[in-house]
This record gives sequence, C-alpha cells and structure tokens, in this order.
Amino acid sequence: MGLAASFSELLEGPGPILLDGAMGTRLDERGLMSRGRNNLDAAEAVLEIHREYAACGCHCLTANTLTMNRIYIETHNVGVSVRDVNRAGVELAGRAAGKDRFVLGDISSTGQLLEPYGTRKESDFYDAFREQAGVLAESGVDGFIIETMFDLREALCALRACRDNFRLPVIVSMVFATEGKGGRTIMGDSAEHCAAALIDAGADVIGANCGDLETAQTAVVVSLLASATKLPVLVQPNAGRPELLDNRTVFKMTPAAFAEGISQCVDAGARIVGGCCGTTPEHIRAVAERLGCKRI
Repeated sequence: MGLAASFSELLEGPGPILLDGAMGTRLDERGLMSRGRNNLDAAEAVLEIHREYAACGCHCLTANTLTMNRIYIETHNVGVSVRDVNRAGVELAGRAAGKDRFVLGDISSTGQLLEPYGTRKESDFYDAFREQAGVLAESGVDGFIIETMFDLREALCALRACRDNFRLPVIVSMVFATEGKGGRTIMGDSAEHCAAALIDAGADVIGANCGDLETAQTAVVVSLLASATKLPVLVQPNAGRPELLDNRTVFKMTPAAFAEGISQCVDAGARIVGGCCGTTPEHIRAVAERLGCKRI
C-alpha cells in the first residue's frame, strides 16, 4: 500500500511525508457543522473532501474521527455510537485512499478537564481513548494520530491507550500557545518537556498542530521539538491566525504563503507535513509542489 509496505516503513524512510489538510472547516463551508456525525449524515461530502486531498498527492489521509470518543460524544450530545461513527470515518477515508495511501485514525480531546482542574480521572480518559482506538484499529487504520492536544496529561492518556493495546504507529501532536520561553502549551508545558514525556511513553512521531501561531512561529516550535528527539517531527499549522469576520471564523493565509511557511518548518526539522484549520486542497497542493513530494 502506498510508497511503502506499511506506515511504519514509510516513517523510517526519507521525507517529506505529506498528510492532508483540514476536514472540519471544509465541512463548515458546506454548512455541515456536525463534524464527526457527518460520517453518517453527510457521508458523500466527507468522501468528496477526502478525494480532493488524495488528488493532491498525499501519502496519508486522516479519518474524520476527531473527538469521536465516548466522553466527548456524550457530554456534547452528538447522538451517535462510538462504533458507528468511527467505523464510518475509517471506511470513507479508506475509499478515497484506495491502495496507494495510508489511513490514520484521528484521536483528539475529550473536551473535559482532568483533576484537579476538572472532575475527570486519567483512568476515565484512558478507557475512552482505548475504546475509540479499538474501533479504529478493527476498522483497518494504518496508524493513529493523536492531535490538537492542549493538555500533555490528556495526550499521554491517549498515547498509552494506543500503545498498551495496539501494535500500530502512534503520532502525537500538541497545540502550542507561544513559541517563546521554550515553546509553551496553554497548560504551561514546554516543547522540550512535551517531547521528553511523549518519547518516554512510546510515541513514534511527535509534533505541533493548530493553535494561534503563524507558520514562522510554528517553525520555531518545530526546531525545539527536533532538537529534543531523533524521532520524526510532524507539523500541521492552520492557514494563519483565525480571524472573526461577520461572526464567522476565517483563515486568510494563501496557499503560496502557507507552502513557504511549511518549507521553513521543514528547514527547522519537520519531516511529516500537512495542514490544520482553514487549509484546503489548494494549500496542500502548494506544499506538495514546493517540497517536490512524489505524486501518488
């Protein structure tokens, strides 16, 4: 499958490895605000977006399963079963990926806080992530991507749930609020501390995605992560800082400017690249052209 026999083999080879771009904001543009539920209610729209990214030459597609864990589903009244929504997400990504691309199962926050800031225990998070990862693994993903994590403790719960129970590669990507003071999450964890903790817990790839940083600032965080590990480093920035326009959140960075920013991130040490909120197939295609990614 793809350019390598397995996703693990792809990770061991030379970069850059090209992932896809935003799913949520692309669905929002179509008036489909239900995100993961769209795997069941608007499957053709989700499939179309996956196919648009596949046409850009991505090596991997990311299933539309972000936050589709039991805690998030129940506390946000999503009204779907964990099994149905995750299986559908993997099936749709797989249809677009075909035999030439890998599919990553997307795992993210529960939307709740751990003790003492909230009421949830780490065991609650672990169980929810293990359940979701189990459905994703059974559905045939080639690896897991744990992303858009603001809290290192929550990210570690997800990583351990994947690592303890499944033999698939695991990417873990944190959201950084600043590139200064060693790169910090909103919980105050530095890039170096995140890297050390995630490496110790068994991550195969560490990285940064989303957030309010410009791509040039994200490149600074990438350099901090790359200096702390020999593992591959991932970067998936937004298409610039989010702006509020007529009560809508918009991202104004052009594909050319985004590709330039990704190039800076690669120079800083990133080997796996893609886009987060506001990015489109045009942004990903510009990155592929800028980096000379081999077209699939």
